[in-house]
Amino acid sequence: MTRGPAAGPGDPARAGRSVAAGRTGLIDIASARPSRAARHHQGEGKHVESRTGTAVGGTAHAEPVSVPELLARSRTLCTPPLKAAVARLAAPMDTVAAYHFGWIDRDGTPSAGDGGKAVRPALALLSAQAVGAPSEAGVPGGVAVELVHNFSLLHDDLMDGDETRRHRATAWTVFGPAQAILVGDALATLGTEVLLDAATSGDASATDAARAVRLLTTATRKLIDGQAMDVAFEQRDSVTVNECLEMEGGKTAALLAAASAIGAVLAGADDRVSGALERYGHHLGLAFQAVDDLLGIWGATEVTGKPHWGDLRQRKKSLPVAAALAEGGAASRKLAEQLADPTGRGEEGEPELAARAALIEEAGGRAWTQEEARRQHTTALAALDEVPMPDAVREHFVALAEFVVVRER
Repeated sequence: MTRGPAAGPGDPARAGRSVAAGRTGLIDIASARPSRAARHHQGEGKHVESRTGTAVGGTAHAEPVSVPELLARSRTLCTPPLKAAVARLAAPMDTVAAYHFGWIDRDGTPSAGDGGKAVRPALALLSAQAVGAPSEAGVPGGVAVELVHNFSLLHDDLMDGDETRRHRATAWTVFGPAQAILVGDALATLGTEVLLDAATSGDASATDAARAVRLLTTATRKLIDGQAMDVAFEQRDSVTVNECLEMEGGKTAALLAAASAIGAVLAGADDRVSGALERYGHHLGLAFQAVDDLLGIWGATEVTGKPHWGDLRQRKKSLPVAAALAEGGAASRKLAEQLADPTGRGEEGEPELAARAALIEEAGGRAWTQEEARRQHTTALAALDEVPMPDAVREHFVALAEFVVVRER
């Protein structure tokens, strides 16, 4: 079998042996060898419960971690300063941003729309707690990463031509491409402002605020690098698995890595601790994107809020596609021929896209990506072993990692 240079722990030939097959985006992590953090929980008889109720660890003698409550708390702490930051924007950008965040409808009526999962702000708050600071110390970091994340979403929707996000029309379709571009740029700039404000308000030292700015701006550059690679890959007939992982390491993992350390940095953590938290977030980001790639092909629109077959229609070279192309068998070769054929690019109908998804699955792309998500999840948990932190905080990190991998949206 022909393999790309990324063969090894998760090469397509071995992918289907220990992964729950046929479950869209739901990765069976129960059989994975736990990190020391997870083994620590098992030894104490504790368990971590995700949104789905899947336990990691032994029988419960303590209250399970409720990920929805964890995310809700991050929204409670971060939404007011997030709204205050957006309010600095000139009209009509403030309205466009408020619509994008789900705070208002297109006519300006207040709305309780879906503002996203809030994983990044939750990680920022947890990272502050990991070094003994209150979660509030991570709020400026949580707000900043959420601003940058939504800058990327506004631009991503426009570049991909996506007309729906979070079950409603995307901002560029409502207010026009120019406003979506401007608001995205403004949100990215606001992220830096919020971090610098932390120094003037006394929430962080000037040195630590500057370190946080460096962390965020570096992550933003990597995010843009990854997005540029993603767009370029659409015009290529094939990419290697290594190239795809490099792209996703920038596009998705860089900001999650920053989110996982930025609260600790604002609280004065040293580089050793913040570096370990970044590694946790980096591998968590790769697991997150692997699941996103699965959902981009096999996810249900009514659950994900994204267009059906969207990634296939744009011929995105996501992990399932790259892994399938590396497999080298009959299905892989047929997939390669289809992707190299310029006829009907972007205009394929449902039958053609369904057949393409079937080829990717037959060539092992779906199973390989499921296993890769599981492997990155395990590697993320191992990074936590390098950081001494309260058990409750560690449990929250573990639960959030599971939530990222075991999801359907």
